Amino acid sequence: MKIAVHGAAGRMGRLVVKNAVEDDLEIVQAFDVLRVGEDAGEVAGVGKLGVAISDDVEAISCDVVVDFSIPSATMKLLEVCSKKGVKAVVGTTGFSDEQKKKIREFAKNTPIVLSPNFSVGVNIFWKALEMLAEKLSDYDMEIVEIHHRFKRDAPSGTALRAGEILKEESRKSLRFIFGREGEATRQDDEIGIFAIRGGDVVGEHTVFFIGFGERIELTHRAWNREAFSRGAIRAARWIAGVDRPGLYSMNDVLGI
Repeated sequence: MKIAVHGAAGRMGRLVVKNAVEDDLEIVQAFDVLRVGEDAGEVAGVGKLGVAISDDVEAISCDVVVDFSIPSATMKLLEVCSKKGVKAVVGTTGFSDEQKKKIREFAKNTPIVLSPNFSVGVNIFWKALEMLAEKLSDYDMEIVEIHHRFKRDAPSGTALRAGEILKEESRKSLRFIFGREGEATRQDDEIGIFAIRGGDVVGEHTVFFIGFGERIELTHRAWNREAFSRGAIRAARWIAGVDRPGLYSMNDVLGI
């Protein structure tokens, strides 16, 4: 499997390069608008690979590209992948509804794995939420997420996906409330989502199911980013064997 890394100079991209090398995968291309011309391996701290970082995604030629970048860059990448039939693993978050619609269009031409979180643990966390939301649909449900101070989007894609699961599985008409102030008595149709930012927190998500006299808290904590990068590489290995175009998730990758 020949892979490319898009966003190769970023925190996640560098880690994907590192873990791919450790897993003996062949990195044939690396893309970013930063550190163009530098060797992707040296940028990732794993030594020279002979693969220079390029900002020309039109030149992509590989089996699978792993993307951790920003929404606008991802959209340009997927447009090219759609035309060339390059398979993609997308870990970028913060897409608008219109961009998500466009991604579904791109997936009609090539297989794409899209997930707001590639951690295996987070995907099991989401699966557990399905059961809890179904069985505790009459409880008040709230979400708190914590990330490092440099995270661009809020709430996190992981928190929003958790909220969507609560909506779907509780079979109730619920709406998101992003913070509260003033006269803010809780309403029955609310799911509160709160984003905390600070320091170097990699990622923490807690979903509260609060009843009268008791509550359940389900928490996932990540203390380094390897859970995300290794999950993305697992997704790349999986999608390499998929021939049917379509939009896939980590549920497909993990068979859950």
